[in-house]
Amino acid sequence: MSESSGKKGASRRQFLTSVAAVGAGAVAAGAARAAAPDPLITEVQDWARATGDGVDATPYGLPIEYEGDVIRRNVEWLTADTISSINFTPIHALDGTITPQGCAFERHHSGAIALKKEDYRLMINGLVDQPLIFTYADLERFPRENHVYFCECAANSGMEWAGAQLNGAQFTHGMIHNMEYSGVSLRTLLEEAGLSTAGDLSDKWVYVEGADASSNGRSIPMEKALDDCLIAFKANGEALRKEHGYPVRLVVPGWEGNMWVKWLRRIEVMDGPVESREETSKYTDTLADGTSRKWTWVMDAKSVVTAPSPQSPITHGPGPLVITGLAWSGRGAITGVDVSVDGGKTWQPARLAAPGQDKALTRFYLDITWDGSEMLLQSRARDASGYVQPTKAQLREVRGLNSIYHNNAIQTWWVKASGEAENVEVS
Repeated sequence: MSESSGKKGASRRQFLTSVAAVGAGAVAAGAARAAAPDPLITEVQDWARATGDGVDATPYGLPIEYEGDVIRRNVEWLTADTISSINFTPIHALDGTITPQGCAFERHHSGAIALKKEDYRLMINGLVDQPLIFTYADLERFPRENHVYFCECAANSGMEWAGAQLNGAQFTHGMIHNMEYSGVSLRTLLEEAGLSTAGDLSDKWVYVEGADASSNGRSIPMEKALDDCLIAFKANGEALRKEHGYPVRLVVPGWEGNMWVKWLRRIEVMDGPVESREETSKYTDTLADGTSRKWTWVMDAKSVVTAPSPQSPITHGPGPLVITGLAWSGRGAITGVDVSVDGGKTWQPARLAAPGQDKALTRFYLDITWDGSEMLLQSRARDASGYVQPTKAQLREVRGLNSIYHNNAIQTWWVKASGEAENVEVS
């Protein structure tokens, strides 16, 4: 691999200056070629000859047809049926950090249900002073909060434990989205019901369940419930989508997505965890000796280069290249991201698009001049706790090969001289 491929190259101004110089030379060397203007800029095009659509052509705005490939996708062989399955956010085709709701991944245990606001009820019971039932209209009257958080499925990248499997960032890392949620803090509703009956709260739990057929019940320590959990009814400024739990879902910042119970219907204050199906036989980490550890809720620091990547190859040839990706951590804000073009032999600090936010996605960029040689692209994230994203070998030393969940290992893309990329593992 060429050493120059990993170095920050000439500035864009220098590049454009050199292109202008080449163009001037072309005029002298080959007038016919230089004299051929680009009609797309020099001639009036069809779209400028007539008026366009009126303001009511699409009452609810949709992406233009030319962006029709920016969609969620599933993997057909992954599950027996789409009713209990998952699809993936097209992270390779997005920029910035906020995920449009229409692109945000789905995970269902018994399908997405249609529940009207008028029919919605939320019960708080158990060890509370006064069991309460809230309507949707009731929730809207409580003091409201807005927060940006990522939601990541615990199985994100899970198929990569044994080696490179799926060829695309959408499929290896696309079980994630990042949205601005609006709603009421869980603490507010618990305090409305009263917690004096519960006594010492340090050993108490809440059990949350949804209104769908699976209910997907999960136990949450009271400490987390009173910290930053949110009863959300808006995302990115609009009502939640049906597939994201309309009209109300639970938001559990930084913790695995299956705890973000959708169509939230009941919260019970309890002396201990329920240890339901989704927190015993599922969503536990199986180790090399066959035992499993539970209560590993937090999503550790992780990152991935989204472009170039298998679904977003380099098409412009050698020259200025923007390497970009996403980083996140359930333990706090991302403080830095390093990028390697040689499979982890050397690293360069990437530029964060904005200072990292607590438990939210961070966009990073590395601007280089690509000389057309092969690259082994990797990214490595650091968070405010001092944690550094590990290699897969480091994870395997602790977890072995039998795990499914919480794979936050460094990802490698083999970028070929053609600009195409492939999912590979560097050992």
